Amino acid sequence: MAQPNWYRKCVGCRTARHKNELLRVVVFRDAPAEIDTDQRKPGRGAYVCPRIECIIAAQKRRGFERSFRAPLDADIYEKLIQQVSDSEY
Repeated sequence: MAQPNWYRKCVGCRTARHKNELLRVVVFRDAPAEIDTDQRKPGRGAYVCPRIECIIAAQKRRGFERSFRAPLDADIYEKLIQQVSDSEY
C-alpha cells in the first residue's frame, strides 16, 4: 500500500515540507481566517513555515489571498508572527 502524501507547500517560500512542520491557516465559508493548530478544522487551508521570514514573504506575495481566492484581514499575519515568536514551533 502506498504511503500517504503529507507534504504541503509553504505560501511564503514555496518549499515543500511535511505538513506537521508547517502552520495551517483555514477559512470556512464567510468566517474570518484563523490559525488551525490541530490541522483538523473544516474549510480551505493554506500552509506557511513557522518562520517570520516566510510569513512576511507570504504577505508580500499575497500567498494566502491567492490560496483562498479572497481578500484576507491583515491581523492574521500579526497572529502568525505572534504565535511563532511566542513558541518554539
